[in-house]
Amino acid sequence: MIYPRKLPGQSNDYYRLLWTTLAVLFVLSMVIQPRIAFDGAVMGLKTWWNIVFPSLLPFFIASELLMSFGVVHFMGVLLEPVMRPLFNVPGAGSFVMAVGFSSGYPIGSMVTARLRSQGLCTRVEAERLMSFTNNSSPLFMLVAVAVGMFNNPALGWIIAGAHYLSNITLGFILRFHARNDVERIPEPSAKSSGLIGHAFRQLLQVQRQDNRPLGKIIGDAVRNAVTNLLNIGGFIILFAVIIKMLTAAGFINSLASCLGVFLLPLGFSPEILPALASGFFEMTIGSKLASETTVPLLQQVVAVGMILAWSGLSVHAQAASMISDTDIRMHPFIITRVAHCFLAGLYSYIIFQLCSPLEPATAAMATVAKWQNFSFIMFNLKLFGLFIISLVIIILIALMLNLVSNIKILTWKNK
Repeated sequence: MIYPRKLPGQSNDYYRLLWTTLAVLFVLSMVIQPRIAFDGAVMGLKTWWNIVFPSLLPFFIASELLMSFGVVHFMGVLLEPVMRPLFNVPGAGSFVMAVGFSSGYPIGSMVTARLRSQGLCTRVEAERLMSFTNNSSPLFMLVAVAVGMFNNPALGWIIAGAHYLSNITLGFILRFHARNDVERIPEPSAKSSGLIGHAFRQLLQVQRQDNRPLGKIIGDAVRNAVTNLLNIGGFIILFAVIIKMLTAAGFINSLASCLGVFLLPLGFSPEILPALASGFFEMTIGSKLASETTVPLLQQVVAVGMILAWSGLSVHAQAASMISDTDIRMHPFIITRVAHCFLAGLYSYIIFQLCSPLEPATAAMATVAKWQNFSFIMFNLKLFGLFIISLVIIILIALMLNLVSNIKILTWKNK
């Protein structure tokens, strides 16, 4: 059988034609249902202005300033003995990890793209970093979700703990992704002045190469941060309108029925499925809907954990826009989000069962309220203890690896 020859770019033409058709249908739906489109846009604008903009703007500006001042290069040299054996990424990835875990989507993608464009990591290393350093903001989980949506602060630590623990687990697993990559970035080596001295020299070298005055550096940082946040706001508003349109068309309910095929046998209630379907597109809206359902609190927490881990197509589109000028591929990020979704749901279930947070107490339940506050304090102490233990372990690993490296250098010199 003779197959027709495929012309160059023919598949891309079909791909663009599909997106053109979808865009035309989207415009027609807004013309037919302008009120629904307006309500969706207002909902997305409020979400961006009240939650995303104030929580991310300081981190965006700070990350731009720290990269301009060479802090990334400093951390790259200093933490190479830790990041390389644990996550198989360069030491500069520690900056991406710190910013990504403390600020929220999609700043991890933005900083990773900057590292790649500056030649501080390979494409595979950038894909590893982007996949496990994109997290929901702790401010969003602890305040917006736990307090604003559930009115139960204790739930914030459960949701955040499961979210971060599952992503760190994926970071350990991703160290085996494309281990035979041929591209290599020269690793920083500690010279006679030691690791800390070499790190400071790298920081000063970056500052000498940047001839911009301080005012120019700050101005560029603010401008770049606001530009990126405007881009993110556009995506949030766009997907808020899409969700409203799809809900009116009955697509969300159809998607919820499809999800029910997999989730109902696991014990999920049918009432939580529309929230998960909405979270497939936008995590803030999906989390809000999950907190308003009448299902047991455990199912609500697990559903929110899965929604935040998947992060929604809105965040995926934001991440794709951040790396559009680089050669970083999106499919490792998407596959990791699926794995993060299931891991976060599992960890949320386990941590919830271990901590067993109580429902918000009423005035007639003063005794229960006191016990809830005591449980909340004890859980915070446990979480703080785990954080201290983890920090000590990481420092000990770094010291051990540095000691082994020095022994190897001395042995080689004696030979």
